[in-house]
Amino acid sequence: MLSEPPEGYFSARRLDILVGMKVTLSFLRHLCRCLGVLLQLLRYAVSFCWALLLPRAVMAAQLLAIQSQLAAELDRSSGRRKRHRGFSPAFRILWVVLSKPLDRWEELVHIMKPETVKRWHTRAFRAWWRWKSKTGRKPVAPEIQQLIRRLSKENPLWGAARIRDVLLLMGYEAPGEDTVRKYMVKPRRPRPETTTWLPFLRNHLDCSWAMDFFTVTTLRFQVLYVFLVLDHARREVLHFAVTPNPTMEWVIQQLREAMPFGEQPRYLFRDNDGIYGHGVHGFLACCGILEVRTAYQSGVNPSDWTVQGVAISTL
Repeated sequence: MLSEPPEGYFSARRLDILVGMKVTLSFLRHLCRCLGVLLQLLRYAVSFCWALLLPRAVMAAQLLAIQSQLAAELDRSSGRRKRHRGFSPAFRILWVVLSKPLDRWEELVHIMKPETVKRWHTRAFRAWWRWKSKTGRKPVAPEIQQLIRRLSKENPLWGAARIRDVLLLMGYEAPGEDTVRKYMVKPRRPRPETTTWLPFLRNHLDCSWAMDFFTVTTLRFQVLYVFLVLDHARREVLHFAVTPNPTMEWVIQQLREAMPFGEQPRYLFRDNDGIYGHGVHGFLACCGILEVRTAYQSGVNPSDWTVQGVAISTL
């Protein structure tokens, strides 16, 4: 028969196991720390080697981005700038400029969010546009405003184009059609909205296209016009082009390139943009295409869903 273990044997054995586990955990903890230090050093080495391959301009921009954040944080921690006041205007303008040439500038942001920098760019563009709009069109004289109201009230069947032509014949400096439409007398009982537009669009999806413009703002606040030709049936962009100065001749050339080898729709939807002029109507008539124009200020555009998606992808 086996003899019984001496008294206190299990307590000593349990103590030895606990001490061994404690030593093992301490060793594993130190090992994890060493591995973390080695991984950090490897990361620094890879960053250094990558920096050697970058151009000097990119390295200077990244160094400026880091130094600006360090200086801003030192100013806020030393009390020279209160926290609720945020960043200085110079700091914001600097990051608006740096966010464009740097490819992965979001990785350099540490004391603010990338959405904050994008919001600064939007505010800068609004301020620049507000300053540019100060020297815009001349205000319409009160005499011309009253004359437009009188002509539209006495001739309810006249449109903005007809009233503008009458003002030119009378010797006045007539404003644009949109401005004339702004001062025209609105009918007291407007015609009720009809539901014939969407059924027409659904019934002719297979043989209808649409063309439209949208704008993109560059770093230097230059407005670029993007022209699109869309296929309603497949919701596909058939042709697109970009230009800073769109003209009627340029639009006609883009329509020629969008319809090679006789591929053309039966209906082409478009708005009443002044860029198209009378030449686009004549070109479509020669091609045997029936154009469908949207009503003024109707808010209905058959290409809206695709234009919004392309604009978001482009930005």
